[in-house]
This record gives sequence, C-alpha cells and structure tokens, in this order.
Amino acid sequence: MQLHYREMGAGSPLVILHGLFGTADNWQTLARRWSERQRVILVDLRNHGRSPHTPEHTYELMSQDVLELFDSLQLTNVTLLGHSMGGKVAMRFALDHPEKLERLVVMDIAPRLSDMRHQDEILAGLNAVNLSTLQSRQEADDALARYIPQVDVRQFLLKNLYRRDDNSFAWRQNLTALTTNMSRIGAEIMDDQPFMKPTLFIRGGKSDYISPEDKLYGIPQLFPNSQVETIPDAGHWVHAEAPDRVFELVDAFARQSDSI
Repeated sequence: MQLHYREMGAGSPLVILHGLFGTADNWQTLARRWSERQRVILVDLRNHGRSPHTPEHTYELMSQDVLELFDSLQLTNVTLLGHSMGGKVAMRFALDHPEKLERLVVMDIAPRLSDMRHQDEILAGLNAVNLSTLQSRQEADDALARYIPQVDVRQFLLKNLYRRDDNSFAWRQNLTALTTNMSRIGAEIMDDQPFMKPTLFIRGGKSDYISPEDKLYGIPQLFPNSQVETIPDAGHWVHAEAPDRVFELVDAFARQSDSI
C-alpha cells in the first residue's frame, strides 16, 4: 500500500506516525522545528488522512505498509516516532524490521492489550453524524457533543471532516473499518525477540496509557534498551500539551550515540 506522506528538511530521517483518528497534519508544528535539524517524514497511516482505505486494519498490515514506504524512499538509520496507535505500529515495525531503525520513540502507549472501551463514546459520536444530510461543521459538532462533552476532543475529531468537490461532507478516516476493527487496534504487541536498539518512551503524567507495571515489566521485556520519560502536566496528547518538552526530548534522543 502506498501511504500518503509529506516531508521537510534534510539529514538523518525522523519518521512520525500519528494516533487513532489523527493525521500527519497533527504533527506539522513540531515537524517544522525538527526539520531545521534533520529530514522529517510525516505519514498518514492506512484508513486515516489521505492514505488508502481498506477493510483490514491490523498492526501486522500497518507494519508492512511502513516497510513499503521505507523501501520506496530508501530510508535507513531512521528514528521512528509513533503516538498512541501509531506508537503500537512503531513498536510492531521495530520488532519486525530492527535493521531499518537507528532508534525508536513511543509516545504515551504501552505494548499491552487494551479493551478500547474508552473509545466507545467517540465512536458513537462519529457514527451519529449523518453525512448524507450534514449542512455545516457546526451541525456535526452538535451531533458529536451529545456523546463527547470535551470541546478539544471534538475539535480534534472535526479536523477529519472535509467537503468533497460536490460540496457534500466526508470523513478523512475510514470510520467503518475503524469501528469494525477497534478490538484489533487494542491488540497487544508481542514478539519472541526484543528490539535491542535505543528506545525512548514519553508518557503524560496525567495519562494512564503507560502504567507503573508497564514500566517495570511490559516495556523492558520487549525493549530492554529503553527509558521512560514522564512529562508531569501533560495528558495523552502529550505532544500537543507540552510541545516544547517533547521537542527537546526527541531532539536530544535523536542526537545520542547508540546507547542510552
């Protein structure tokens, strides 16, 4: 699958994978800052943004998608960064193709299983928006608000809403596929062989996506050459809530030698 991507800057490559319901555009501000020092490639994962839509949505397939992008761009010695769902894609890719990476950055997600029940209201809200009769973005926001009280979450989701050439509305993400495959998005990342290269986990102090048990057991088993950095005042969208600190942590990590 040919994933949609955009790139900026020059030098050693930093590839960024967004989270569930996100797009490459969510990372533009930080990408511009990093691109002053290195080449940055922002990727739309399958069923998101401007990348192709398919009924299938698994980490094995998404890892293969990323491999095809790496091969088409002839990428080597890459720093791969993924947030949330994109972090699980990044972990799966690192375990599948360690030779392609120099180091790995995972943002606010652990390799463990998630039942994904925390997404129920978001899915209900998105599926409540009737695209066939929708007349305005405000109307879509009103439909979402019945399920999602947080204004910032609704604004994030509405970034996926766009007008087609015939002036009708559509979602950038493949809502049907994501709804159908939600349990697979929560799947555990497992492997017999750990990823031995330097790995940085960045977690929000107000988020529970990486637990104390994850730090002690789950993460070190698969990523023994790893460290976990906590940004105390940030939640799950740590890169949006603490962009300066995320910039500093990733920039410093990308410039380190091969050991932490």
